[in-house]
Amino acid sequence: MTKPKGPVLIEMESPPGEGPHSAPPVPEVTPGAPEGRAMQTVAAFAARPRSKLGRFFWGAAAALFGFVLSVAAWRFVEGLFAANPLLGWAAAVLVAAFVLAAVLLALREWVAYARLARLDRVHQAALDAVGSGDLAAAGRVTDRLAALYAGRPDTEWGRARLAERRGDVFDADALLALAEAELMTPLDRAARTEVEGAARQVATVTAIVPIALADVATALVANLRMIRRIAEIYGGRAGTFGSWRLMRTVLTHLVATGAVAVGDDLIQSVAGGGLLSKLSRRFGEGVINGALTARVGLAAIEVCRPLPFSALPKPRVTNIVKRALTGLFTAGRPDAAEGKS
Repeated sequence: MTKPKGPVLIEMESPPGEGPHSAPPVPEVTPGAPEGRAMQTVAAFAARPRSKLGRFFWGAAAALFGFVLSVAAWRFVEGLFAANPLLGWAAAVLVAAFVLAAVLLALREWVAYARLARLDRVHQAALDAVGSGDLAAAGRVTDRLAALYAGRPDTEWGRARLAERRGDVFDADALLALAEAELMTPLDRAARTEVEGAARQVATVTAIVPIALADVATALVANLRMIRRIAEIYGGRAGTFGSWRLMRTVLTHLVATGAVAVGDDLIQSVAGGGLLSKLSRRFGEGVINGALTARVGLAAIEVCRPLPFSALPKPRVTNIVKRALTGLFTAGRPDAAEGKS
């Protein structure tokens, strides 16, 4: 008597909790989907690691160039003095004016670094006060904030309210929350406006201008100007080199955390489920570049803000991009899509 044929089940041991349900989902790759190449290029350019050999080379080159320029200027002025004393004095005055301007520029950059460092110290002091719960430390942070924004019309009402109500607060967290609500609200509003303007500019140039590398140059300049303005709003007033260093810090952080990567969730949140990118790849690229610019702006706000977000809600990329691009790309609305079909 033969046994009936049937499937043979072989049980294999597997670690508990593992199975098909625990496998990661297969990523969906849409061919030709917008990637925000302009902002990806800017991030890769600004956040690339700097080698010690490169710093040594450019430092030596700058020193050599300065030495050669100084010797040439000295000989030029000396020759003019020998030929014509009047021309020699004129050249000496011009060289002195140039040196004075260079010293003033260097002093301005140093002051800008000092202001950014001051914001960092206030931010760290606020974190320490929150962690320790020390009311005296929170009071010192509040005093430093009031001194930082003294004389600014946009914080005058908030400083008056803070001085009026701080005597009724006997908790460190509550005092810092009061200072944040009264002093940071107008500054956060102005910073969000700057981020929205930069996102709108980058998105418009990417979508309209077909010239190669124009979107990359616009994204770089717009992000650099945006970061500088955000630092000025919060009291940093970064100089030229300070703005570039701040931008490198922000983009390095975003690249390290993967926040510069583009996913389908970002496209769906700002482009109506990817409809805009299907209608026009250039418009889709503009939206993604604008969204990535907003991410850079929010990271700059967190870096430059002297108080961490606690009492006030942290701004979101989706809300900023929607406000920035409202009415800019009408093709992103379903009714516009039906009109084109």
